[in-house]
Amino acid sequence: MNKKNELGAFVRAHRERLSPCAVGLPGGERRRTPGLRREELASLCGMSTTWLTWVEQGRPVSVSAKMLARLSHVLRLSEAERNYLFQLADKVDPEKNPRAMDVENQRDAGVIVDVIHAPAYVLDRQWNAIAWNDHAARLFVAWLGLENPDPDHNLLRYMFLQDTSRTFVADWPDRARRLVAEFRAECGKAVDTPPVNALLDTLLAGSADFSGLWATHDVVAREGGQRTFLHPAEGRLTFNQMSFQLQGRPDLKLTVLLQNERSPARG
Repeated sequence: MNKKNELGAFVRAHRERLSPCAVGLPGGERRRTPGLRREELASLCGMSTTWLTWVEQGRPVSVSAKMLARLSHVLRLSEAERNYLFQLADKVDPEKNPRAMDVENQRDAGVIVDVIHAPAYVLDRQWNAIAWNDHAARLFVAWLGLENPDPDHNLLRYMFLQDTSRTFVADWPDRARRLVAEFRAECGKAVDTPPVNALLDTLLAGSADFSGLWATHDVVAREGGQRTFLHPAEGRLTFNQMSFQLQGRPDLKLTVLLQNERSPARG
């Protein structure tokens, strides 16, 4: 079953199991179907009955995050059920508390990177570095070290708003182009959320390079491969980069850099 069909079946099942009395409607009259009628749920959510019918039938209609939030509230969904609803619709829940999630993310991610004996870091949905190990801090001095004035250690703000990135990243034009295309691919379902909007506004206003690349609408998958950096103290360093999505955490990406065998180990 595809996501559209599953979304429709999920909404219908929860509509039919919800008592009219639970939402303040009279429940004494005889009903041909259990639970709420479609027109009742549609009215409570501020949508048309026809549109709700199409959703339940699995038709290819767009469901906004705000409408999903209304459905979740009216249908009295649990946290797990609400999360599942948003996953089926490929949308980001606008009522999630990002600060509360950050604390959990940083604790779990910190444990992971600390056991890796190579530069490693974890990015969140906005590509803020939420955890990194000492190896990564020594490699990315201007991004993950004390020299970076950005408290979120955002990778895109470092690449496009700090001049040091252009001398540190050996093939800066190619890497910059690919980073923008990768970010567009990854932020697709979160592009209308306030954190992503704020980041894009900052980059578009502060970097002509980013603005030009964003306007191309290029989209590519995030990949590993060879990465070369011109370290201010250790010179030219080459690594093989590997990226992983953490199980159960689609909003987090783990990146590990394994040093090229031809480059002497450092630190």
